[in-house]
Order: sequence, then C-alpha cells, then structure tokens
Amino acid sequence: MPLPYASHPQLLTRLALTAVAALGLSAPLAVAAAGQDAKDAEASSWGLGLAAISAQKPYAGMDRETRALPMVTYENRWVRFGGLGAELKLPRLDLGGTQHVDFRLVARFDGSGYEADDAPILYGMAERKSGFLAGARATWHNGLANLNAEWMADASGHSKGQRFGLSLERNFRLGQQVMLTPRLGAVWLDKKYVDYYFGVRGDEASVGRAAYTGKAGVNTELSLRSAYMFDSHNSIFLDVGVTSLAKEIKNSPLVDRSTENRVFMGYLYRF
Repeated sequence: MPLPYASHPQLLTRLALTAVAALGLSAPLAVAAAGQDAKDAEASSWGLGLAAISAQKPYAGMDRETRALPMVTYENRWVRFGGLGAELKLPRLDLGGTQHVDFRLVARFDGSGYEADDAPILYGMAERKSGFLAGARATWHNGLANLNAEWMADASGHSKGQRFGLSLERNFRLGQQVMLTPRLGAVWLDKKYVDYYFGVRGDEASVGRAAYTGKAGVNTELSLRSAYMFDSHNSIFLDVGVTSLAKEIKNSPLVDRSTENRVFMGYLYRF
C-alpha cells in the first residue's frame, strides 16, 4: 500500500528531515557513545545505519507520514554530528566529584515549513520555509540526571524566531546491552516563530480559516529512548516521543490536534 501523500516527495523528504531534526543528535549518538570504552571516549568514531521515521504533525487534514532514510554519525574530541545536526564542543566546567557542565555550540535543520498542497487546510496559504537553527546548549551532569538548557535562533532568516528549552533526562543501564533514557522537557517558542508557522495573514484568511496572529507559547515534551547493543559495533534503537502543544498553537485555525508525536527506530554500526 502506498504511503499517504506518496505523490508529494518534497513533503516526505521534509517529514524525514523534521523528525531527524526534532530528535537532534540524541538517539544515534547516544547509542554510539554507549558502545565506547572509557579509554577511547575522545577518539574519533564513525557510525552508519538505517532509520525509519513516523511522525504526526498538527495541521488539520495532514496524514501521518513514514519514511526510511540512511544515517551517518561522527564524533571526536571537538565535534559531533548526526542526522541533520552538528555540535562544536567547548571546554567543560568541572564542579568536583562526578559533577560537570558541558557547553556546546549547536546547529540543526528545522523542518517546520510547509507548502500549500501539504494539507487541505493550507490551500491558499503562502509557503512557510524550513530553515536552520543555531545557538548554544549547556548540560549539567550531576550523577542523578542530566539537565539541559538550550537557546536557538533561526539562522536562515525565514521565521526570525527564537526558542529556549529546558529538559531533564536520565540514563539507565540494564546489564551491558540495554539502555533506557526517559526525558521530560519544555520549549518556549517566541511570537515570531509561532506566528510564522501557525499564523494566518489577512490575505490568507478564507471561509473556515480566520486570520490569526500567533503569540509566544510553551510546548511540553515527553520521550523515551531505548537501545540494545549486540556488541561494541552493532546496535538497534527506538525513540518515541509526544509533544503537548502550547495553547497559542492549538488556537490556530490551521491546527486540529493538541499534540504531535513521533517514532524513530533504526540500526547503527559503529566502526
């Protein structure tokens, strides 16, 4: 059976990019890092694999999309990338004992854009372009959990928006082969970002689609990442997550859902 919207390759590609970007580097690189020994933690490491992505965006009438795509990861002492994101590692701040703070400059693709033929509710809307986000992240490792703070801004100049997120996650090892990482987070999206992707301009308003000006809001996110490592090279992973949308997004006439969700699974070979 053909996938929904299979006749729209641009939409499928954008879906895949959106899901990978939403996951950032976490799933494949966390699996790759878990396979490293302490002695080679700063050595260069490549990974190749294949992933399957399924995601539901909140626009009314937009079907769930699923796609498979290749995956490449790389990490060394100074940089890391995976999917459509990259990080530049800065010197860490040691706080004594097992506590330290990692600092990163980060960039990743943001696939939030759409075209008018992506869903019926979008007919007559001007294209909203996807772009790249750039910013910084700090992660406090304290022995109990990892607390992340991340600020990013639209570097491509399309939405001109900004976002700031806080998240808490903890890694659980079940023996030597299984890793579980639950994560809880909140992301503040500024007015420009929400208005660009969920607003309706005056000349776009129609019967059943009133003009709407987006305002800043906060999304909350809950996800679980799991991995099974057959050995130091071969692993499979599953990452599932749901996002509860801010009321400023749910109130948009383009939206008929209160949540977004995604499933990301794959196989990774680490060299």
